[in-house]
Amino acid sequence: MAQAGTFVFLDYYGRLAIERGFVKPEAEDEDENGEALPSTSGAAKPKVPTISHSAALIEDLTAHKTAALRVELANNPDVALVAVVHAMLLSVAYPYNSEQSALQLTLTPERLEPSMKNAESCKGLSAFNDLADNYGHHLPGNPAELFDWLLEQPQDIVLSLLAFGAAHSVNAVEKKFTDRKKGIEQANQLGRALKVNMPDWFETTGDSYFKHVNRMTIELSLAEARGSEAELSVRAAAKKSEAVTIADRLVAGTGWIPSPLRIAPSEAEQELGAESIAEDEQFPQAAE
Repeated sequence: MAQAGTFVFLDYYGRLAIERGFVKPEAEDEDENGEALPSTSGAAKPKVPTISHSAALIEDLTAHKTAALRVELANNPDVALVAVVHAMLLSVAYPYNSEQSALQLTLTPERLEPSMKNAESCKGLSAFNDLADNYGHHLPGNPAELFDWLLEQPQDIVLSLLAFGAAHSVNAVEKKFTDRKKGIEQANQLGRALKVNMPDWFETTGDSYFKHVNRMTIELSLAEARGSEAELSVRAAAKKSEAVTIADRLVAGTGWIPSPLRIAPSEAEQELGAESIAEDEQFPQAAE
């Protein structure tokens, strides 16, 4: 004990604690007769007392922490906006860095090119790629700096980035086999809210549409776009290639687009349209 040392520290509850009897490894002990004993350097070093928790307790405590964070975040829309945008941007602007967010948001950017016959001609795809390049030039290069950078931005910038991140997840692609029918239907609701005018984004031509459908579809499309005379002009064509050329010429400038491209009207709008048609049939216009 004459050569031993003592540790004085505060325990878990903040109280003074003293641990005695620790000997440095290089020190030598002597017995009562003054004879040297073997060095303690080979003995195990004493451990400094530390606080330890089981995995189950850590899980329990951090669940409480998560609950508190959820409540506080729900009551702070400004920080919540930043947190959501931060999580989104990690997914779309910093590949393989989504784990750097505490929020478990799943954002799946669906690649559209594989679904397109001619992706290079798509106005929407080109415009969105330009938008991504523009935002990419302003975001910090290091994803670890993104959250603090977002906190420093004015809210209108953060809202713009929110819209940019959310836009990556929009998916209205109808595939042959899909379990997303309800989501695809909601895309029409989204389109109505955005007041999307699809003819601004797609031009119906021979290359973009008519050469990919059969003769009957070409004829019915022209009847819908230009009337019965246009339909007869297409029907009179000897070959499909001629029908495609005629349809391309006749539909130009009409703004007509195929039904899968259209933003479907709401149920109320459909009912209103049906009533209007019924009234027209009930009270036909008098001949001049």
